[in-house]
Amino acid sequence: MAELSGRLRRVGRVAIVVSRYNELVTSRLLQGARACCVEAGVPETDIEVLWVPGAFELVVATNAAAASSRFSCVIALGAVIRGDTPHFDFVAGETTRGLGEVVLRYGRPVGFGLLTVDTLAQGQDRAGGKAGNKGYEAAEAALRSADLLMQMGIDAPRS
Repeated sequence: MAELSGRLRRVGRVAIVVSRYNELVTSRLLQGARACCVEAGVPETDIEVLWVPGAFELVVATNAAAASSRFSCVIALGAVIRGDTPHFDFVAGETTRGLGEVVLRYGRPVGFGLLTVDTLAQGQDRAGGKAGNKGYEAAEAALRSADLLMQMGIDAPRS
């Protein structure tokens, strides 16, 4: 019985889509994602960072990056912090749903780095604090998934 597992290695060009909203958190997620990509052997010149205004806009930019076929994988990074209104639920839920649709539509791995937290402190804990860096983890998932697809013989763009 054959077993395949995605490896953390260079798989081609990588797009990182990052929300500017809650940038105190998302910039640290970006640092983690970049560190993972570099550790995997992806040259900085093969990493393209795409900034969007907020978490909801992650979907349209991730969709465009996946549709372009220029990237082996896309990493989506954002932070939605609960407030006093139901806005949190709508943004978090619809962004999650939209990113999932991108994966299914294009068959391109999307690293899910959307934090949904109650407080800024929780976001900071998950963006390089005591809970690790979820940006790094999202990048690792995307890179390993892209490598697995390549091992399966599914074409992915290469730089």
